[in-house]
Amino acid sequence: MPIIKNEIYIEAPASVCFDLARNVEVHTETTSKTRERAIDGVTGGLMEYGDAVTWEATHFGIRQKLTARIIEMEKPYKFTDVMVKGAFHSFTHTHEFIESGTGTIMKDTFDYKSPFGILGNFIDTLFLEKYMQRFIENRAKELKRLAEKR
Repeated sequence: MPIIKNEIYIEAPASVCFDLARNVEVHTETTSKTRERAIDGVTGGLMEYGDAVTWEATHFGIRQKLTARIIEMEKPYKFTDVMVKGAFHSFTHTHEFIESGTGTIMKDTFDYKSPFGILGNFIDTLFLEKYMQRFIENRAKELKRLAEKR
């Protein structure tokens, strides 16, 4: 199971970064390259503990749906969401916000398992792990841009 980790320093308070990261409209804005949009569950505003959202997006030219639920939340320092239905066999995405100086270190840990057993492992090696790393890095950069504008 690949584990993708990303850290980025954001010149903004942890509470601002935390709220931006769990805001449905901001998620849509920061994932515009894959045309993600919330189609069921929480479709606007801030997600809370226990909330679920179904996203529709285009990855690899294929329109897909994925439902995730927030299973842990420690405001404003951490929340974890898990896939409950979608293209992966499973995933757990932990978002951490650590106050540092006048800003925040935002840490993403994305632990996933691809479907299709051995074929899924081959797909990870071939391109999926790099694709997911770039996806998480790009979203973090967009969150940084938005947080630092405030």
